[in-house]
Amino acid sequence: MTSSNILHVIPAVAPRYGGPSVAVIGMCQALRNAGFSTLIATTDADGKSRLDVSEGEIEDYEGVPMIFFPRQASEAYKFSRPLASWLRRNIRTFDIAHIHAVFSHSSVAAARACLNAGVPYVLRPLGTLDPWSLNRHGWRKQVLIRFGAGRLLAGASAVHYTTREEKRLAEHGLPWLPRGTVIPLGVDDELFAGTTRTNASPYLLALCRLDPKKGIDLLIQAFHDVAKAGIGADWRLIIAGDGDAGYVSKLRTAAAAGEARSRIVFEGWVSGDARFSLLRHATLFALPSSQENFGVALVEALACGTPAIVTREVNLATDIETSQAGWIVPRDPAGLAEALGRVMRDRAALADRRARARTFAGPFRWGSVAATLTGLYEDILSRRAATSRHLGKIAEAPYRAWPGESTDR
Repeated sequence: MTSSNILHVIPAVAPRYGGPSVAVIGMCQALRNAGFSTLIATTDADGKSRLDVSEGEIEDYEGVPMIFFPRQASEAYKFSRPLASWLRRNIRTFDIAHIHAVFSHSSVAAARACLNAGVPYVLRPLGTLDPWSLNRHGWRKQVLIRFGAGRLLAGASAVHYTTREEKRLAEHGLPWLPRGTVIPLGVDDELFAGTTRTNASPYLLALCRLDPKKGIDLLIQAFHDVAKAGIGADWRLIIAGDGDAGYVSKLRTAAAAGEARSRIVFEGWVSGDARFSLLRHATLFALPSSQENFGVALVEALACGTPAIVTREVNLATDIETSQAGWIVPRDPAGLAEALGRVMRDRAALADRRARARTFAGPFRWGSVAATLTGLYEDILSRRAATSRHLGKIAEAPYRAWPGESTDR
């Protein structure tokens, strides 16, 4: 299959969008290292601004070929008519498409182009099919399912989940989904380099997109409570990431209003060597999310030998606890503070779980992930006749175009 040409479609790749944007770039780098031809088609969306990229021309971006199109409307839906038009004209030049996201115009447009051209596609839903996500802005998602997302789901040759728990939750709520396969996301080999270190100045690291679901407000309150109890006077809480300006302002206000105010540091958005340095030297990583289908930064931290505290709503939580690579903690300030204080006092357990964290992360190297993806693509392409019949059946169903979207086939 080394001659196969694979198209990846994702709403946006700007760093502000977090794990999905990071993962698709790493995925394509790994596939290209394995000898495959890949192209990422996306929009220039970057929050309220736009990426400084050319439009409609293939260019190198973060080490992989990409083609960008203007986001014309809606930050949430990222509508782009030029992207949809390009997909209709060019999808037949690809052997398979890998679509990242469900409730986005780029995903619906890519699925429609694939269905009409008979090109098989894999769908990675990014955790949006579990009950928590489906109930968030539920009315909007029902509208999107009516205007194309339903066909996107039904026509997939496979649904690419990144954890067993993501698959279980999605298929429990939507038992009619196409067959699903679990393939994790990857981390760079260089994160595993280096020896276990001692921390003269220990710190708790939260590195993520600053969104209410991440629970950073709870973490700040818990850190204040731990300090008030006289625990961890030498610890800092470092918060690395960015998000909505109003929400970040609330977090900063909360950080400045408690016992540990002088030991809570906001680093803003970090990338490259600065990101890796924070991960490598952290004593403990925290992800107290209300929903997390994977957690790229979490696995990066574990690869560096940094154990983690996570809430049960993080889909890797049970695996992390079973492997003793970290701890599951309650998602409320009092319970989180109690658990955090206990872990901070137990330096022996922290040292023991550093090695276990790195061992746990071993299977998440990008090379291993790319090999598994290759197997999935080969399996789909080996069943061309069955795939063509399936795509044709879905394509014949009536299509309700989104307002402003072309209905040309």
